[in-house]
Parts: sequence; C-alpha cells; structure tokens
Amino acid sequence: MPLFMERPAPGEFDPYYEKYIARVGRGDFIELLAHQADETLSLLRAIPDNAADYAYAQGKWSIKEVVGHVCDAERIFAYRLLRIGRGDATPLASFNENDYAPAGRFGERTLASLLEEFAAVRAATIALVAGLPNDAWLRLGTASDRPVSTRALAYIIAGHELHHRGILLERYLPPLTS
Repeated sequence: MPLFMERPAPGEFDPYYEKYIARVGRGDFIELLAHQADETLSLLRAIPDNAADYAYAQGKWSIKEVVGHVCDAERIFAYRLLRIGRGDATPLASFNENDYAPAGRFGERTLASLLEEFAAVRAATIALVAGLPNDAWLRLGTASDRPVSTRALAYIIAGHELHHRGILLERYLPPLTS
C-alpha cells in the first residue's frame, strides 16, 4: 500500500536534521526508500573492492567506512522510529558516529559484504515503515535530548543516505573515475 507523508514540521526534529530532511522528495515513501537503495547500490557496485578503501583526505572515512556508517545510522534511526512509533516515551541516547566507524572495522570487510548489509538494513527499514499504523507517524519522543517525531525519523533516514551518496559522488568517485 502506498504511503504518502507530509514533510515533518520544524518542531518535530532538531534543526540539525533539516539538511537531511530537505533532500527528500515527495511521493510514495516506500517507493522512495526502495529507489534510493537501488540507486546507491548501483553506484557502489561499480567500485572495485581494491578502490573501496579510498578516502579523499587524511582523517576522512574510506568508501567502506561511509557505507558502514550509513548502515549503523540507519539502524539507530530505525530503532528510534520503532520505539517512538510504538509509543515508548523513554528518552533515547545519542550516538557518536566517530566512535562507531572505527569500532565497525569496515576496512576489514569486502565492499560487497557491506553492500549486502546495506540492502538488508534498508529492506528492514522499508518493512518497518510500511507496517507502521497511520496514527504512529506524528508521535513525538526524545532522542539525543531533543524532540523528534516518527515521521521526522523516516525523513532523516532517507535524507541521511542521500547526504552521504552526495558526498560519495562529489568527493570520492571523481578521483576514482578520472
């Protein structure tokens, strides 16, 4: 069943996340999430594994680390979406992506395994979003000491992935294809 959601209102999320939410288009949200995944997977499957350890500058994540980070963040945002969507009012802790990335040891894995993980994480997110009842979308909870709605979390998931795809296209892939 198609899912059409209005963009979250400013009081539904920390202003920091506007940069992600603004990237998300309109239409059937389930199709949007699936199409995004297809585009990202298509883009990244063209990268040879030996090039996936590339980072565009000293101290920046490699392509593998970016993919691992997107998986970690989507899981965390989806967990928040689940908790808040189910009416759980327990404040949810923040996470530091700069601690998670090295702990994930993504450079020890193949890019193909990370892309399989991304596909699985996105499939789980789509199933969660598709199964949420309509009355859950406007529920507010607290994450990282800030109010956030279930609807905003869905948009953050989509926009976060688009944000990182944009960085890959802008900073990582041009040197690999020139």
